[in-house]
This record gives sequence, C-alpha cells and structure tokens, in this order.
Amino acid sequence: METGGARSAYGASLAGGNFDFVAFLKQPQTIARLLSWLFAIVVFGCITGEGFVNQLHASEPVCVFNRNNDACHYAVGVGMLAFLVCVAFLVLDAYFPHISNAKERRHIVIADLVLSGVWAGLWFVCFCFLANQWARTIKPDIVPQDSARATIAFSFFSILTWGFQALSALRRFHKGLGDAESVPGQTPPLPSAYPTARPESFQPAPFTSDHERQTETEYSTPVF
Repeated sequence: METGGARSAYGASLAGGNFDFVAFLKQPQTIARLLSWLFAIVVFGCITGEGFVNQLHASEPVCVFNRNNDACHYAVGVGMLAFLVCVAFLVLDAYFPHISNAKERRHIVIADLVLSGVWAGLWFVCFCFLANQWARTIKPDIVPQDSARATIAFSFFSILTWGFQALSALRRFHKGLGDAESVPGQTPPLPSAYPTARPESFQPAPFTSDHERQTETEYSTPVF
C-alpha cells in the first residue's frame, strides 16, 4: 500500500508493488467495509430468522414491526444488497493498487463515493422506518423484542460506517493525483524542436589577425 515518500494516485501507490494483506486489513477504509458487511449480515439475519411471527388469526406470518411486511422486506433487501456491495468493493480495494490506468482509478473512486452515499441514505431510511413501526407495535410475549431492537441498532450503525466510507472516498477523490509523474503512460512535455534564438554579442572569428580585423572595420564603416 502507500508508503511514505512513494508517489501515489487517488490514495494508492503506483502499480507494481507487492500486496500487503496485513496493511490492507489495517486500513480504516477496509475496517469500515468489514463492519458494514457484518452489520448487513446481522440485519437481514435477524429479520429472516425472527422478523416474522405467526398469529392466531393470520394464515401467514406477519412482520414484528407493527405487522407491516414492507418494513421487514425493505430491511432484508437493503441488507442483502449492502452485503454484496461490500464484498465487491473489498475486492476492488485489494486490486486497486495494481490498476495502472488513472482514469480507471478515478471511476472506481467516484463509484465508491456515489454508492456509499446512497447506501448511507438507504440505511437512514431503514432506521427511521423500523424505529417508527416498532414504536407503534403492540408487543406481546411472542414478539422477539431483542432481535427487533438489534435490527434497529445495527441499521443505525450502518449509517455511520457507510457515511465514513463516503467521506473516505471523497477525500481520495479530492486528493487525486499525487504528482504528474504518478500517471503511468503520461510523459512530460518535450522541449521545443525549434528553440527561440537568443541574441548573442558579436565575437570576432578565432585566429583573426589584427590587420584583417582593421580591414573589416574600414569596409564596414559607412562613407558619407
């Protein structure tokens, strides 16, 4: 990964270095992605495991959040998609230092910024939706309250982790290129093939005798 004094582009060192797995895991961005991945598993795991309960007068299980199945389906959908997005960006983060094209790096950083911001917003909606429905829920003994509270809590934690990922991607985007030479394939401007002539003071030709210089001066003096 990026080391002190090494040239970089969009927050990563130039292509060609060895992959350091330990350093990769210690990166704040990687930690945030792993936490987001774990929180997504907890959310859709709680919903699919204990999010639906059977009632006496209902033929099908209903959602524990105020019997609103849309709330459970929304949380499951956001959680499963967030899980897949985290896996995809973890793979891209590991492969990112080996990408030699600066434009491809820029596109990945922009995609990271957009998706992280979108998912932070989706988790915010999920948290507000579940918290509102849970506040309206009549809580009999058959409702698994601990699982429902865990779903709400980890939805809130997901807002923080995805927001941190969006902020990290924004910093990488603003950082851009470390220097002009960090873009592989980009050559510095070549010097002009026809340099501008500079005026130089007149110097007599070497090995010229005093008599020849005097003769040239007489012929070059205008006669009025």
